[in-house]
Amino acid sequence: MKALVIGAGIGGLSAAVALQNAGIACQVFEAVKEIKPVGAAISIWPNGVKCMNHLGMGEMMETYGGPMRSMAYRDYRKGETLTQFSLAPLVERVGGRPCPVSRAELQREMLNHWGRDRVQFGKRVNEVEEHADSVTAWFSDGTCAHGDFLIAADGSHSALRPYVLGYTPERRYAGYVNWNGLVKIDEAIAPAEQWTTFVGEGKRVSLMPVSDGRFYFFFDVPLPAGLAEDRSTLRDDLTRYFSGWAPPVQRLIAALDPQTTNRIEIHDIEPFDTLVRGKVALLGDAGHSTTPDIGQGGCAAMEDAVVLGNLFREQSDIENVLRQYEALRCDRVRDLVLKARKRCDITHGKDMALTQAWYQELKEESGERIINGLCDTIQGGPLG
Repeated sequence: MKALVIGAGIGGLSAAVALQNAGIACQVFEAVKEIKPVGAAISIWPNGVKCMNHLGMGEMMETYGGPMRSMAYRDYRKGETLTQFSLAPLVERVGGRPCPVSRAELQREMLNHWGRDRVQFGKRVNEVEEHADSVTAWFSDGTCAHGDFLIAADGSHSALRPYVLGYTPERRYAGYVNWNGLVKIDEAIAPAEQWTTFVGEGKRVSLMPVSDGRFYFFFDVPLPAGLAEDRSTLRDDLTRYFSGWAPPVQRLIAALDPQTTNRIEIHDIEPFDTLVRGKVALLGDAGHSTTPDIGQGGCAAMEDAVVLGNLFREQSDIENVLRQYEALRCDRVRDLVLKARKRCDITHGKDMALTQAWYQELKEESGERIINGLCDTIQGGPLG
């Protein structure tokens, strides 16, 4: 049996490894000639870490996952702590630690694990055809590939999504812009082993430790889409948006490198009622494009891959397996997309009364409620 996997990002490579582990030959195709990760880092929560362990790639998490041992929210003006608590109870309850990791490192290590020379780059898919016992993918360079089934892991701008759904869904602007990058850890900004978030005015400034003594940072600002801002104005833009914020925030703005800081307008897509058509299945962002507000985008793609691989270990009827995959994943990924959207709206001041109430709740937060919410999300995954 042979699978065509479209996309060599986190989802596509996870799927290829899962299928290979199930005894299925895979060809992996990537549209770009060189993968440049979107975003500086990614949160891999314990459900994702368990998936990576299950797929035989857990060592990457241990090696490159930052030591995030506690969590804190701070007031935006004075920098005073609203709440601070250990993540040890989370680790104990779910059986693993969260691993914030550089996207470039994760992408590199996953490519190396699969075999970079086994990925066909510069292969942009533009059409798929199903036959009685096979699938053909056609690429923009005029070539094609044949397989028994196809996994479309070609990202949030998926070219194959309309084929599966029968329509082209609209991306929904979530209402805010995110700047993200990496800086050296500076404890005058935040503790080295803590996820620290400054909140106020419907905005966020957040720092997470990743490997090699670096913070992954991001700034969120509710803004109209399409503003003419770029790297040349980046530091001035952030200085303006975060005027009056606490000294650690100003120190972070001064420390970042505009040339390596990303600016992204955040979108999601309304959850789908289907992930499969015939012998073609959507996986990862192609099947569930979410905002990053609960840090589950990459984890959900890993979960997809694990479920798919496990089903193929049990049986070889392709269309039956893909129908089961859809049945097992649709509700789970819908829940994650909508949870992230709800968190996004509260965090970013869609209704400032609700956002202000959240700030007040943080002052009374022991950590138990937040950890309970994280555990609920994590333990909803296929590996518990």
